[in-house]
Amino acid sequence: MNRLLAQLEEERRKLNELGIESLEKGIPLAENQSVQEQSRKIDQLIGRLQKKKNTGRGQQQR
Repeated sequence: MNRLLAQLEEERRKLNELGIESLEKGIPLAENQSVQEQSRKIDQLIGRLQKKKNTGRGQQQR
C-alpha cells in the first residue's frame, strides 16, 4: 500500500504542476485535456487504494 500512496503523491504533484501551468497560460482547468487526464489517473489510484483498504478490513474481521 505504501507504493500506491507514493504513486498517488507523485501524480498529485504532477497535477498541481499542470494546473499552475494551465492557469498561467490563461487556460481554464476544465478545458485543459492534460489536467483532466491527470485528474482521472488520480481518481483511479484513489479507487485502487480504497479497494485495497476495504479488502484488508474484510480479511482482518474474519
